[in-house]
Amino acid sequence: MSTELDKMLAGELYDPLDAQLTAMRERARDLCQTLNVTRETQGHVRRRILEQLLGAGGDTVRMQPPFHCDYGVNIELGESVFFNFNCVVLDVCRVRIGHFTLFGPAVQIYTAMHPLDAALRRQQEYGTPVEIGDDVWVGGGAIILPGVRIGSRAVIGAGSIVTRDVPEGVFAAGNPCRVIRKLDT
Repeated sequence: MSTELDKMLAGELYDPLDAQLTAMRERARDLCQTLNVTRETQGHVRRRILEQLLGAGGDTVRMQPPFHCDYGVNIELGESVFFNFNCVVLDVCRVRIGHFTLFGPAVQIYTAMHPLDAALRRQQEYGTPVEIGDDVWVGGGAIILPGVRIGSRAVIGAGSIVTRDVPEGVFAAGNPCRVIRKLDT
């Protein structure tokens, strides 16, 4: 029999009030709160917190607090990912981010989804993973919706709402986000 955690990670309907999931969220939020009150000179403390919080990449991520996430352990970062101030990652499913990817301030990444049926929505939710390639730059205030894949070397304009996949090597922007032009290599 699948646990609620197994269902959540598989993108199936699950009970978000499950005791194990609640404990995992509390742990992540406590770590985020501790991270968010560190001082700029406490890089070693931040690094230790991020190694505990994130599923992978906490040893090389560069992060400007505040930062918020649901679980942390579902966030897998490549080498030298950068998050600017006020980023949010709702990681009920896997969020995989490639090497040397940059996020401007207030970028939000969502994997959480809610059923359209109101009665079902009161008790369950589900998620869809997000994948972002290497060397991507996501401008400030952009929102990346569940299930989106962004190809390597893409640039997402500030304030964009990314509702569908973005191919590699393009500049995309807007609401909804769409490809504006191919980037020269």
